[in-house]
Amino acid sequence: MEIMIHSTSLQQDPPTHPSPPPKASTRKAGGWKAIKYIIGNESFEKLASMSLISNITVYLTTKYNLSGIFVVNVVNIWNGSSNITSLAGAFVADAYLGRFRTLLFGSIASLLGMGTMTLTAAIHQLRPPTCDGRHQSHCPHPKSWQLAFLFIALAFLSLGAGGIRPCNIAFGADQFDINTKKGRSQLESFFNWWYFSFTIALVVALTAVVYVQTNFSWVLGFAIPTACLAVSITIFLLGCRTYFYKNPRGSIFTDIAKVITAACRKHRLTVGPASKHSFYDPSITGSESPTLTMLTHTDRFMFLDKAAMVADPSELDNQGIAKSGWRLCSLQQVEQLKCLVAVLPVWVSGIGCFIAMDQQSTFGILQAMQMDRTIGSHFMIPPGWMNLTSMIALSIWIFIYEQVYIPQARKITRRDTRLTVQQRISTGILMSILCMLVAGIVEKKRRDSALKHGSFTSPTSFALLLPQYVLSGMTEAFAAVAIMEFLTKQMPESMRTTAGAVFFLSLSIASYIGALIVNIIHKATKKTDQLSWLGGQDLNKNRLDYYYYIVAALEVLNFVYFNFFASHFVLSSSAGCEKRQLENSIACHPRTLSECEPNEEEKGLEMHNNH
Repeated sequence: MEIMIHSTSLQQDPPTHPSPPPKASTRKAGGWKAIKYIIGNESFEKLASMSLISNITVYLTTKYNLSGIFVVNVVNIWNGSSNITSLAGAFVADAYLGRFRTLLFGSIASLLGMGTMTLTAAIHQLRPPTCDGRHQSHCPHPKSWQLAFLFIALAFLSLGAGGIRPCNIAFGADQFDINTKKGRSQLESFFNWWYFSFTIALVVALTAVVYVQTNFSWVLGFAIPTACLAVSITIFLLGCRTYFYKNPRGSIFTDIAKVITAACRKHRLTVGPASKHSFYDPSITGSESPTLTMLTHTDRFMFLDKAAMVADPSELDNQGIAKSGWRLCSLQQVEQLKCLVAVLPVWVSGIGCFIAMDQQSTFGILQAMQMDRTIGSHFMIPPGWMNLTSMIALSIWIFIYEQVYIPQARKITRRDTRLTVQQRISTGILMSILCMLVAGIVEKKRRDSALKHGSFTSPTSFALLLPQYVLSGMTEAFAAVAIMEFLTKQMPESMRTTAGAVFFLSLSIASYIGALIVNIIHKATKKTDQLSWLGGQDLNKNRLDYYYYIVAALEVLNFVYFNFFASHFVLSSSAGCEKRQLENSIACHPRTLSECEPNEEEKGLEMHNNH
C-alpha cells in the first residue's frame, strides 16, 4: 500500500481558488500511465517551440533583413523572456490555477503565438521586401509596426512557455509517490527519460520541419508546428482521468516576501540559545494532517529565523494563530525559504553553463550560414539542422547512461550506482569550456579560409562545426539535467513548481547576460573606421573567435567557482532540507532517500529498480 503525502500549506490565509479539475480518488492515479500523456504533451510542444528556436535566426536574417548583432539581441531577449515568465507561471499555478490548468492555458497561448508567426510568413505585408543582397545596408529594414506584429507573436510564445516550463516537470513529478522505493526509483529515471523522449521526437521531426522552412515554404514550415501544438493539447486532455492532481495551496513567492519582511522588522531580536523568544510553529490540523510533511528546523541562515520568533504575545490571536503573516511567519515558511537560498550557489553555476550553450543557436547558426553546407551536388544542409547535433549527442549519452552504465554498474556493485550531481555538473562545465575553445578554433579556420578565397561563404565544410555542437549537447546532458534534478529534489513537494521556475530563470538570466556581453564587447571593440568584433552582417569582417575565447575564460572561472565553493552546497542543501513526517517517519531529504534504510513496506522492492 502506497502512502499519499501532501506538502504543508504555508499560506496563513489561503485565497479562494476555483474548483479543481476532476480529482483522482486514490493514489493509484498517476505513475507511468499518466506520465506518457505528460511526456507526449511536452514532446509535441517542444517540437513546435524548438522548430522555431532552431531556425528563428535564419528567419529573421533572411525574411526581416535584420543585422547579425540585432538578431542575436532579439533571440537572446526572447529566450530570456520566455524563461523569466516561468516565475509568473509558477505563481499563478501555486496560488490560483494549479499545475494542470496552468499547463493547459500555457499550451493554448503557445498555439496562438505559433499561429501568429504563421501569419507573418503567409502575409507578405507583415514583412519587409525580400532582400537577396549580401550587405545589410542594401536591404530594406522592417517598419516599426511590422516588428510590433512579430514581437506580439513572440510575446504569446513567451507567455505560453511561462505556463508550460515550470509546471511540466513538477506535474510529472507529482505522479510518483516518493515514499516508496519504487516511486523514488521511477522519479530518478523520470528526469532523464523526460529529456530523452522529447529529444528523440525533436531529432526525427525537426529534420523535416526545418528543411521545409528553409528549402520549401516558411508558411508550411510554421503551420506544421502550429498543428503539433494542437496535437499536444489534445494528448494532454486525453490523460485527464489518469493524472494525480494537487490543489493550489498559495504561492511560495508571497511566503518569501512575508519571511523577508518579518525578519527585517525583527532584526534587533537575538537568535540562538540566548534568545528568550519561542518559535511560531503551529500544529497541523484537519483531515489531511496524518499525511502532511514538514521540514525540520535548521541552524543555517539564522537571520531568517527571526521571522518566526514570537516577539510579543499580541502577535497571536486567542487560538494561537498569527494575526498578520507579514509580522509573524511559521517556522515552515522560514525553512522553505532556507531551502531556496541553499540551492542558489549551485544555480549560479548553471547560468555559466547555459551562456555557452546559447551561443550555438545564435552565432553558431550564423557560422553555418557562411560555410559550405552542400552534401553531394544537389543537397544543402539547412543551418537550423545544426542544433540537431546537440540533441542527438544528448540523447545518445542519456541512452548509454540509463541502459548501459547503470545496469553494468549495478551488476558490479550490486547496488544502484549513479553519477552524483556534483560529478555531472562539474563535467558539464568542463564540456562548456571545451565547446567554446573548439568554436573559437573552428571560427578562425572558417574566417581565414573565406578571406583567402575572397568570398562571403567559406569553402570550409560545415562538418567542422559538429564538434562544438556535440560538446554543447553534452553540456546540457550533464549540467542541465543534473541542475534540474538537483533543484526539483532539494525542495519540498510544495515548491516543485518553484523549482521549475528557478531552473528556467537561470536560462533566462543566461540569455540576458549573453546579450549584455555581446553588446559590451561590440561597444568596447568598435573603432571609428572599422567594425567591432561582432558588428555587421558579414562574419568575415568580425572576430567571433575572440568572443568565443572570452566566453571560454568565463567558463573557466565558473569551473573554479563551482568546485571550490558551490559544490559544497550540493550536500549541505540536502542535509538542511530534511523532512519530519507526522506518520511513518522518514528522516531523509528526497535526494538522499535512496540511501536510507527501507521500511518494512519497501523491503520487497529492495531488489527491483523499476523505471
